[in-house]
Amino acid sequence: MALAIRLTRGGAKKRPVYRIVVADSRAARDGRFIEKLGTYNPLFAKDSPDRVTLDSERAAYWLSVGAQPSDRVARFLDAAGLMKRTASVNLKKGEPGEKAKERAELKATKAAEAAEAEAEAKAAAAAAVAAPAVEEAAVEEPAADDVAAEAAPAAESLEAVTSDVTSAESVESVSGDAAVADSVETVDQTAGPDAV
Repeated sequence: MALAIRLTRGGAKKRPVYRIVVADSRAARDGRFIEKLGTYNPLFAKDSPDRVTLDSERAAYWLSVGAQPSDRVARFLDAAGLMKRTASVNLKKGEPGEKAKERAELKATKAAEAAEAEAEAKAAAAAAVAAPAVEEAAVEEPAADDVAAEAAPAAESLEAVTSDVTSAESVESVSGDAAVADSVETVDQTAGPDAV
């Protein structure tokens, strides 16, 4: 007969009280037992002495004849110093489930996309900072065209002055210095202050 040291439940609904018993492992949870070793009341505070009561001598005897404690009773016996409990390791317990893994993967892809979008935004901002300098240069180029356009009428007036001077020279050769002086004054009046 395989012996087990385990808990049997008693008490009212939502107010459990357990007995620590030695029973045949094939018997029902709250069924027939061989001997009662103590009690466990989870409603008491963890540091309360009445939370777990245990007959240590009888528990040591049953352990010596081969009774196997359940996990919870093994914790009690370890706290009483009657046996050394090895901590069970459930590696799957800490691992997230399938849905949680999918959510984590989706969250990681969204974070990667957000980081990529942020990098693109920074690159666009850097390009925008560089673009006004290019636009300013482009704005300056039409200004140079405007200067050339302004220079064109000045050049035309300069050509007019030059033609007047050449005609004045021809007049000078014909009529003398007085005619040249009159023609130069006439050219200065028509050209204006911008011509020179």
